[in-house]
Amino acid sequence: MDSLVRSPGAIEQMHPDSYEEESLFDFDLRTVLDILRRNIRLIIAVIVAAVAAGLVITMLIVPKYVATSKVLVEDEAPQIVEGGDLSPTVNSMDADRFLKTQVDMIKSRALAQRVVGMAKLSDDPKFYETMGAEMPDVSMVDSYRDKEKALAQLRADTAADLLADNLEVILPDDSRVISINFTATDPVYASKVANAFAASFMESNLNRKYDSSSYARQFLSQQLEEARARLETSERELNQYSRAAGLIRVSGQDSSSTPETTLSTTNSSLVQLNAGVNQATADRITAEDKWKTIANQKTLSVPQILSNPAIQAMLQQRSEIESKLADERERHRDAYPTIQALTAQLVDVNARIEALGGSIKRSVYLDYQASLEREQTLQGQVQQLKSAALDEQDRGVQYNILRRIAETNRALYDSLLERYNSLSAAAGAAANNVALVDTATVPKKPSSPVLLLNLAIAFVLGVVLAAVAVFIREHFDDTIKEPADVERKLGLPLLGLIPLVDPGEVRDEAADPTSSMAESHHSLVATLRYSTAHGLPEVLMVTSAGPSEGKSTTSHAIAVDLARLGKSVILVDADLRRPTLHSRIAGGRPHGLTDLLTCQAEIDDVIHPSGIDNLSYITALPIPPEPSLLLGSARLDAVIAQLRARSDVVVIDSPPVLGLSDATTLATHAEGVLMMVNASAFRRGAVKSSLRRLQMVHANILGVALSKFDFRRSSSDYAYYGYDYYNYGSERGA
Repeated sequence: MDSLVRSPGAIEQMHPDSYEEESLFDFDLRTVLDILRRNIRLIIAVIVAAVAAGLVITMLIVPKYVATSKVLVEDEAPQIVEGGDLSPTVNSMDADRFLKTQVDMIKSRALAQRVVGMAKLSDDPKFYETMGAEMPDVSMVDSYRDKEKALAQLRADTAADLLADNLEVILPDDSRVISINFTATDPVYASKVANAFAASFMESNLNRKYDSSSYARQFLSQQLEEARARLETSERELNQYSRAAGLIRVSGQDSSSTPETTLSTTNSSLVQLNAGVNQATADRITAEDKWKTIANQKTLSVPQILSNPAIQAMLQQRSEIESKLADERERHRDAYPTIQALTAQLVDVNARIEALGGSIKRSVYLDYQASLEREQTLQGQVQQLKSAALDEQDRGVQYNILRRIAETNRALYDSLLERYNSLSAAAGAAANNVALVDTATVPKKPSSPVLLLNLAIAFVLGVVLAAVAVFIREHFDDTIKEPADVERKLGLPLLGLIPLVDPGEVRDEAADPTSSMAESHHSLVATLRYSTAHGLPEVLMVTSAGPSEGKSTTSHAIAVDLARLGKSVILVDADLRRPTLHSRIAGGRPHGLTDLLTCQAEIDDVIHPSGIDNLSYITALPIPPEPSLLLGSARLDAVIAQLRARSDVVVIDSPPVLGLSDATTLATHAEGVLMMVNASAFRRGAVKSSLRRLQMVHANILGVALSKFDFRRSSSDYAYYGYDYYNYGSERGA
């Protein structure tokens, strides 16, 4: 007990290192365990209440279902049209940023509005019911004109907000598969919206690729229109000049012809006619050679004549006639009629041969003459066409200039048209780099609430709330649970611990001097013997902040112990309002402190024997009408002086400090004040207020005696050293 109850000087002389070592390695953990032990019921109650609340809330929560669709996002897509790439492909070094951008696009409000339109959710009452929202009606529209349009816009915005609030997009690490999760109270709507998001994202990705070339196509379209206008103007000017100049141009028939070799009709005719002249000249030379070859030759030496079938037939006939004529001349004379007849036939055949041969030679000559005339005619026409062609060349200079302008405009127009067609084809021909991996199926089990998870969360919250409740309770709890609380909360040394005894336990210390109550008072008296510089104070006042804190019992116990130590002690009951000491005196003498202060009796008349050696009593009888006036009179000084002269120690049982001026008046006459504090009903504010009142009158407050302290509810050390040790004597006696 001496380790728990120290004098002020002893407390101040504690070594800091030992105190710090104790607090670091021993005090903190034990304090926490003590707090838990003291508040175990509160902790269990709060945790059970939190778990029960979590169970009830879980049962009341509407189940929600999560449907998941998955899409694969590649960095770049292959181009169907070669050379049609209009935007740079994503760099592999920037893949993470690209994928995060795709996630943000899925979360965008534009895509949510697209899903609303695709799934027709804005006018679906069941959708709003599923999402736990109210479907907007006309009463929510402030517009005075087009209410239907305003209502449609409001519903679309509300549906888009609901989609965005219940959408979750997850991009796993090191993966290109994006999970699109949608939560709803209806599993069918959950899967429907999740699939709508995936489809809308794929479609919007394609549209975005097509729209990415819109500026280029718009620019090319404008350039095409301008090029077409220039081409039309240049060709019209070319045709007008060609008509005015009388120029008719045709393309060359050669497959290798270019615009530079394009011919006019005059040039074309000249070329053809020149070819005819060349052919006529060749024919004339051939015919002339034939004629000159046969002109001076005999008829039958000309090959053309000999090869003639008629000549050959007549030669055959002449040979036969000559053969017959030779036979007849062998037998007859020339005058023979047969010979004459054959001779006439022979002459006739020769004449016909000569005539036919001459005709053949004549025909060769006529061919030569015809070729010559044809050659001369064609040469004349060529000369005429050459003159006309030269005139056309002079007029074709401006024509060629206009033609080249038209050809340049046409080439530009064709190039722009080809690029425009390529862009248009490439914009819609690129393969989509977003592919649907998994479609959202209708979930069979709700994703929330999860009973075990909610109970675990409720348990954790219960632990947190219990910790907060314990902290608040400990912070605002003014009860004294440990002796150290006295010094920490009041700033005064603890002089003694008076244990809380059971109702049936003997309280008379004279009957049982080894009881826990008696032992605690012995320890208190031992401490008081060293509370001042000269030892035990001559005038000791025992008071408390309020009533029923054990000051009367402690005052009597201190007086009894001091008397047993051989000190002459007078116990004065100064509580003139609720006196108690007179009940201890047999016979009930009526004279007391009131008579002494009013000079109605002498000091010897009010001092009563107690039955204990060296101990006398002065009661507070009779109860005066105005106790404060009596205690505040100058008579009190004389009474205290007389009591000090008649005894070694004067113990004053004072009334409570709060609400009364009696205690502060008595404190000015006491050498030391002992403050009694009820540990079971401690109120720090009340005690501190009482201490401030005593300090205002410069009372010498020796320290605090803690009454009704339950060792069994304290820490294990205090329980053993206080409660068990105090009972050690009684058990030994037993």
